[in-house]
Amino acid sequence: MKEFTLQELDEYYERSAQIIDTDSYYSPDLYSKYNVKRGLRNENGTGVVVGLTEIGDVLSYEIVDNKKVPQEGRLIYRGVDVNELVEACFRENRFGFEECAYLLLFGELPTKEQLNEFYNVLSFHRTLPDGFVREIIMKAPSTNIMNKLARSILVAYSYDPNPEDTSVKNLFRQSVEIISRIPLMAAYGYQAKSHYHLGRSLFIHRPRPELSTAENILCLTRPDCNFTQLEASTLDVCMILHAEHGGGNNSSFTSHVVASTGTDIYSCIAAALGSLKGPKHGGANLKVMEMMDEMKQEIPHWDNDNEICDYLLKILNKQAYDRSGLIYGLGHAVYTLSDPRCVLLKKKAKELAKEKGRMEEYHLYESVERLGPVVFNEKKKTDRPMCANVDFYSGFVYNMLNIPLDLYTPLFAISRAVGLCAHIIEENINGGRIIRPAYKNVRERVPYVPLEQRK
Repeated sequence: MKEFTLQELDEYYERSAQIIDTDSYYSPDLYSKYNVKRGLRNENGTGVVVGLTEIGDVLSYEIVDNKKVPQEGRLIYRGVDVNELVEACFRENRFGFEECAYLLLFGELPTKEQLNEFYNVLSFHRTLPDGFVREIIMKAPSTNIMNKLARSILVAYSYDPNPEDTSVKNLFRQSVEIISRIPLMAAYGYQAKSHYHLGRSLFIHRPRPELSTAENILCLTRPDCNFTQLEASTLDVCMILHAEHGGGNNSSFTSHVVASTGTDIYSCIAAALGSLKGPKHGGANLKVMEMMDEMKQEIPHWDNDNEICDYLLKILNKQAYDRSGLIYGLGHAVYTLSDPRCVLLKKKAKELAKEKGRMEEYHLYESVERLGPVVFNEKKKTDRPMCANVDFYSGFVYNMLNIPLDLYTPLFAISRAVGLCAHIIEENINGGRIIRPAYKNVRERVPYVPLEQRK
């Protein structure tokens, strides 16, 4: 066997990449020629309908004469407007993520007795198997917590006495265990990275059964376990808003695709987490934070609209931030006039900013939210409605909660695990056919050339 130096291997990979890039390129005109729905999108921007669901719904426009007519966004969980769910928590000064999880899994709002029983079952399962933290999380710390989370979910299969059973009863049991344990997997995964990769002190706290999911997350991720009521209630709202978003988003659709094969729930969740990790999906709030951090450095006067507009134009002209030409956190594939998650989260962001003495930053975010669409439409010569999405304020909120950057996307995953489990159960009940879309092959036929005749 030939031995390679690192430089020789790198040169080989570089040559290979050039060949692959050249051979894989094809004209975008082919999409129109063959009527391909790129990204499973119709020409008017709406999603291609590929399934039915009763779990979540996203409303942001009406179709009139095959055209989108924008309307204020609404997010529906099992027929219940999420705005009503969150506003009830505000009004009654209580946590709501557990109620939200019950609603998404069972399909109806719980009574007080049902909610209390469900809360106790979640608390009972909020622990990891003996040796899991030491052998699985600590012995192979990862620099990316989302990858660690997916791997931990897959390993949990080995600790399940009945992992392959896809009956409703067993899937529900597995769902409750996953929802209860995934916060611990994420928190301990972060502590492992912090200690072994960043050289910091190691803090492994036990979850407290009397605390809500949001309170336990703050307790598990902080050295002193201390937090305020406002901090916990704000995180609770974040979790409610991220718990579900219809079957068409990338990670939920991934869970349906994988579940349609009849495989186990751990494989489905791990695949969906891989989807959620991407910067175009669950990782978007990190891009917002980085963009805003640069703006804070580059804009001399945060209260000057002209300076903000000038910098936003630089971003659109690919002269600032990551040179992508994107203003992160603005615009959404579905929402038009408003993202209801952003509207609700903005309220908590303002409350938290007042408590933390960070109103100047909050006003900068508000200004970018207000001016960004104006600059975009002037630049692109369009009147397309554009709203801030949930990622715009979520990163700022997590930062004010002193949550490490490494946990931003995992927090999304912890919340969305509820919706993913609901979709996996739904696919097993109502699916029946493996999801298998088609790709049009556009490569011309070429004759086979014998090896000795190739150049």
